[in-house]
Amino acid sequence: MPRAVRERQMLDAAVRTFGQRGYRAASMDEIADLAGVSKPLVYLYLNSKEDLFTACIRREAQALTAAVREGVRPRLPADRQLWEGLRAFFSHTAQNPDGWAILHLQARTHGEPFAAEVSAMREEIVAFVTRLIAVAARDARRDPSLPEHEVAGLAEALVGAAESLAAWANAATGVSARQAAATMMNFAWAGLGDLMEGRSWSEQR
Repeated sequence: MPRAVRERQMLDAAVRTFGQRGYRAASMDEIADLAGVSKPLVYLYLNSKEDLFTACIRREAQALTAAVREGVRPRLPADRQLWEGLRAFFSHTAQNPDGWAILHLQARTHGEPFAAEVSAMREEIVAFVTRLIAVAARDARRDPSLPEHEVAGLAEALVGAAESLAAWANAATGVSARQAAATMMNFAWAGLGDLMEGRSWSEQR
């Protein structure tokens, strides 16, 4: 069997095991059995449990960011771009719950270097959303434009809310990816849409 195919089998087994049992509880014996290979072969290909977990994080992070980017068509209006990006995000996390558990729960709670891998993925998604909001503000001909720090803060808030909602949707019963994306749009775009039109909340009433 080609090395790439064998490695994919081992990573598939590792993602399932880490996602369902957690990093600490998962064993290399269990992963090897699930992949249908010997434990020495897993060590030969992927060196150690830490390296295997890191490889899982990287693969799942790359798959998630690619799904979000591929889901967005740049020529659409900003709200449609956001909708398609959210729908791609929630569809991917729903279809890959073990991978999402690794990224959202496992990697963040076991220290470096695992947390750094997830942070890099998150920064890429936040940067993508930041550009989307900035373009939306520009296209809406805001004068003056939204301050840079406000755009960055909005992107951080939006990504954080989407992450929490994805975790909830995966744990809930009967919540589809489309429903989760619609909930996020109702939560986010109502406010963003007002900002695009120059209507921002003020404590002065």
